Amino acid sequence: MRLLCRSLPKGAGIRLLLLLFLTPLCLLAQSQLITGTVKDSTGHPMAGISVSIKGKNVVTITKANGSFNIPAETGMVLIFSGISLEDQEVLIGSKTNYEITMLASAQQMTDVVVVGYGKASRKSLTSAITTIKPDEMNKGAIADVGQLLQGKVPGLNITTSGDPNRPAAVVLRGTSSINSPGGPFYVIDGVPGVDIALIAPADIASMDILKDAAATAIYGNRAANGVIIVTTRRGRKGQATVSYDGFVAMEKVSRRLKVMDAGQLRDFLAKNGSALTPADDLGANTDWQKETQRNEAISTSHNIYMGGGGDHGTYSASLNYLAKPGILMNSNLKRIIARLSVEQSLLNDKLKLGLNVTNSNNDVDDIPYRNTVLLQSATYLPVSPVKNANGSYFENFTRTGYYNPVAMMNHSKSNNKINYLMANMTAQAKLPFGLTYDVSLSYLNNSNLYGSYLDKYFTTNYNGMYDNPDPTTYGHGLQSFGTNGQANRQSYRNTSKILETFVTWDKIIGKHNINAVLGYSWQEDEIGDGFQVTAYNFPVDNIGYQNLALSNSYAYSTKIGLGQDLIYQKKRLISDFGRVKYTYNDRYILQGSIRRDGSSVFGANKEWGYFPAVAVGWRISQEDFMKNQDIFSDLKLRASYGITGNAFGVSAFSAQFIMGSQGTYYYNGSGLAAFGATVAANPNLQWEEVATTNVGVDFTILKGKLGGSVDVYKKKTTEMIFNYKVDAMLVPAGNILANGGSLENKGIELALTANIVSNSQFSWTSNLNLAHNDNKITSMRSPLFAGGDSVATGYPEGAGQSGSSLELQKEGHPVGQFFSLEYAGKNSAGVSQYVAQDGKTLTTTPITGTDYHYLGSAQPKLLLGWSNTFKYGDWDLRTSIRGVFGNKIFNATRADLFRPNTAQYTNILVDAAGESTADVNSYKYSSRFIENGNYIRFDNATLGYNLKNLGNYVKSVRLYVTGNNLFVITKFKGIDPEVNQGGSVPGIDYNNFYPKTRTILFGANVTF
Repeated sequence: MRLLCRSLPKGAGIRLLLLLFLTPLCLLAQSQLITGTVKDSTGHPMAGISVSIKGKNVVTITKANGSFNIPAETGMVLIFSGISLEDQEVLIGSKTNYEITMLASAQQMTDVVVVGYGKASRKSLTSAITTIKPDEMNKGAIADVGQLLQGKVPGLNITTSGDPNRPAAVVLRGTSSINSPGGPFYVIDGVPGVDIALIAPADIASMDILKDAAATAIYGNRAANGVIIVTTRRGRKGQATVSYDGFVAMEKVSRRLKVMDAGQLRDFLAKNGSALTPADDLGANTDWQKETQRNEAISTSHNIYMGGGGDHGTYSASLNYLAKPGILMNSNLKRIIARLSVEQSLLNDKLKLGLNVTNSNNDVDDIPYRNTVLLQSATYLPVSPVKNANGSYFENFTRTGYYNPVAMMNHSKSNNKINYLMANMTAQAKLPFGLTYDVSLSYLNNSNLYGSYLDKYFTTNYNGMYDNPDPTTYGHGLQSFGTNGQANRQSYRNTSKILETFVTWDKIIGKHNINAVLGYSWQEDEIGDGFQVTAYNFPVDNIGYQNLALSNSYAYSTKIGLGQDLIYQKKRLISDFGRVKYTYNDRYILQGSIRRDGSSVFGANKEWGYFPAVAVGWRISQEDFMKNQDIFSDLKLRASYGITGNAFGVSAFSAQFIMGSQGTYYYNGSGLAAFGATVAANPNLQWEEVATTNVGVDFTILKGKLGGSVDVYKKKTTEMIFNYKVDAMLVPAGNILANGGSLENKGIELALTANIVSNSQFSWTSNLNLAHNDNKITSMRSPLFAGGDSVATGYPEGAGQSGSSLELQKEGHPVGQFFSLEYAGKNSAGVSQYVAQDGKTLTTTPITGTDYHYLGSAQPKLLLGWSNTFKYGDWDLRTSIRGVFGNKIFNATRADLFRPNTAQYTNILVDAAGESTADVNSYKYSSRFIENGNYIRFDNATLGYNLKNLGNYVKSVRLYVTGNNLFVITKFKGIDPEVNQGGSVPGIDYNNFYPKTRTILFGANVTF
């Protein structure tokens, strides 16, 4: 060797030594470069699929054409993964090029489902949970997240109007309470009780709808109406991704009330020997509905997303802007949502820290007394102009309750600046023995700055008018305004501080799989922290609500208004919870959970409650006797029972003894202020309990071509909270909030997903869901306090119909039971007559509340959702159809416009042209105006085109056009059959319907 070295040239020894050291690195560098293409089941390239080496920190992402390359050695395993897709593992052999097909079975049994305080694979679920991914959600100019789910989830009844500022009414498996029938409880990225308005639709990665108590009981006394868990987009390891989603949409009114125009009205009156007054008939032909509406509303949305990550951390950020004018003049929504999410792993990936911050800023313009404006736009005479020749607004104040709706809109304004903030910090530590410890600290802040102004014209000319509220247990109210303009200013803030911490044990021992969660939750809510002021008497109108100091309210006897009492509240909720899930041999599943809630809003003797649940599952398809059959790819039977609670609608003062003002009393020749009990204490007030039994079957057949589920359930609400009237000698306040009464929902749900056609050129996937629910109040009585078995609700109070209710909450009947006069045609004189209380006698002078009969229900018997996805080459078409069947609608709007004998004073429907002016009863609320609420709506159609091979910088581009509310098949004679199904007074068209729109939208998705 020495001789050899001597014989080498100068410096060659050092080079040889370096060569020896670098040889292993050169061998590694010369490992194979694995290439290939990833496609979906139809043969289309898939961009954004994660490709990693098992056990190594090496990750890449497929390009727009589906291609990838990654250095790897023979014997290594490549893992291909994507959202809603089955992971594919490929062992590297002698080949260097691979073509991978990503699969998604009809039921996607391998999907990971987000459940309370954890995740679970769909194949191991024992509860009723529906998962909706972004490509399944509704598309369109959607401001409210609830609209994304319309028609997508069996048992989820969602109704919307055209109002961009009003959230959808969401009812899951029927109304669970008559006290506070609110919507589901929302959990966003693990943070409970977040307002859904915080999230932009483009930021949603998945929505999991938890329907039975086995899934929801872990959330205790807030889960009676179901739970919806929203997961937002997160960054992924690998190359950074930047994307843009945007659209522009044009909306037009889809339908208006068919009231008479000027010619039709004059002809009708002439035919009946009557005429318009000269004070009204100025030769105009005004369409008052059009005058209060925009010809079209142009909406725009822009969403920029950025996400990525390295070996030990990920990040994502997004910014969303939405501008959505309402179709009614002066209504508008502008919203900016900013979101940031960061996760970082430390200590050899044993500790993971996370930070999530989301802020939604909403600028909302609305119309003061909007429902009154809608009513006036329907009833105002078309023969009158909007303005007089001198430019002033036309008015006829000789008649009570008759106002120019355009003048009302333009002499008032309303604005609300609403800000939602969620800040959340998380930490997850991996501990020995398969333990994981999670802690989450959250801060929620919901603040609003509201201002409204009624100018001098409004407060002078409309003082003493009636409002037109949404359906409630009471009617409209007389409005009184200050002098020379009136301004209202409110600034309120609601905050929540939340601490949640839990330990998870996940262990596999042979054929035994155990997952256990034990946790603690603490939450403090501060509600209504702020103030409001109502002032009047302004020197000029252009001050508005921005400078209340310039008002001079004390020049008159009316004092400055300071709002309602007891707005400020502080609540506290403390909970312990646990869940154990045991699986044997991937066949038999047993799960049990319990939550112990303590709430400060309930009575001193009932502050704590327990909410247990148990569920079992049997994967029949895994049994040996199923091995030789080829019908079922997967078959699972599951059953569950659990108890959840309802604490919504109960304030911090509901169970407390409160003293307050009781008006005045006469003493020694003068009136003195009275002070007494206003709220009675109830130390035994507790939450409503909802016990749910659910039996379900999940299946996949025809080699994965068809999958679905069937669920049968029964929900029983007990200890229903109700305000009982009692003798003031026993309870000084004269009423008390107490538990009593019960309500029941029973139903069946079916969900089917079919891959009808699937080949390299064309694919067709269809989703169908059906749901039936039977709702019934079984009791309204308390064992402690006397009370009746029914309460009248729904008071439209149209002209001449004060005190006429439309619905009755009664034992043995559903919520939304119509109870009114029964129409029996016309007598020989042409006057409408009705069936008297005895069910036999006919009368033309029925007694309100006495001669009433049961006339059907607002509760639908069947909900249908049907969506289809077609793909051909680079084109795709997605359609969605939704239907509601078996419900009735009380068309009070039609009744109020069916007054032929007063047509010279207020407009009437075109349909009333055949009526006689001698019929003084034609307009009375009765079965004549209860209509079939069935409808089928072609909700959505989206046609998209995907561009390929756009270079190294643009991964993908998708251009699409969407049509919303394309047509409706219905016999309903009102504006739209999608009348509000939420709340305790559903199914009434109330002269308050914000017009629905038909939308054409053009959008683009670009990924860089």
